[in-house]
Amino acid sequence: MTENTERNVRKVRDGVVVSSKMDRSIVVAVVERVRHPKYNKFVMRTKKLYAHDETNDAREGDKVRVMETRPMSKTKRWRLVEIVERAK
Repeated sequence: MTENTERNVRKVRDGVVVSSKMDRSIVVAVVERVRHPKYNKFVMRTKKLYAHDETNDAREGDKVRVMETRPMSKTKRWRLVEIVERAK
């Protein structure tokens, strides 16, 4: 049996912080454009991702990049990679 030390590529998403009231946790809204199957019109879909923020650095309105990670709690499956842009 050979050991495979190579990991799978993890998903990375960009979004806006909508809540940072929890301790070491943020809620990130990720918006994606999806083509409607019947009408072929683009529809905006929003997903809320719960992410781990170790340093409590992110604030509401910040544009952030999150990466998929192991489950940290019941809902948290993402972690903060970087703050792309601070809220004005």
